[in-house]
Amino acid sequence: MLACLDVDYRPEVTVAACVLFRDWGDATEASHLVERGPPAEPYEPGQFYRRELPHLLKVLAAVPEPLEAVVIDGYVWLGEERPGLGAHLYEALGRRLPIIGVAKTAFHAHVAVPVLRGESRRPLFVTAAGMEASTAAGHVQRMHGASRIPTLLGRVDRLCRDS
Repeated sequence: MLACLDVDYRPEVTVAACVLFRDWGDATEASHLVERGPPAEPYEPGQFYRRELPHLLKVLAAVPEPLEAVVIDGYVWLGEERPGLGAHLYEALGRRLPIIGVAKTAFHAHVAVPVLRGESRRPLFVTAAGMEASTAAGHVQRMHGASRIPTLLGRVDRLCRDS
């Protein structure tokens, strides 16, 4: 099983969502989970992961079956030896589960693999821990959807916002 994760912050609650799917090319989810929790910690420059990590771990703990990989909205690595949210998640999970980061905006990290999807001229930026970034980029490229954003990444984003 594979998973896409996302988090949405509101003044009164933080919502973490997980969309589960079986194959990189799947158009529809196998199932999904939504966890509501307390408001996120205040943003601290350079410490963004502290806001999302507890909520990601909470929704992952509710997944009923073993996972092969997790896809997050954001960066795994911000640069050489500079961990992003995904790298912190990888460590928190004991380095047992590959984490793939899919970012929509460029960061001055040269470790990201640009991926063009559909007719878009704007790439997604893929980083990974627990697998080669080029392998992760291939998985993201194969994900379902004719647009820039893969179908199931869009689905998990909507689940967060609508829950």
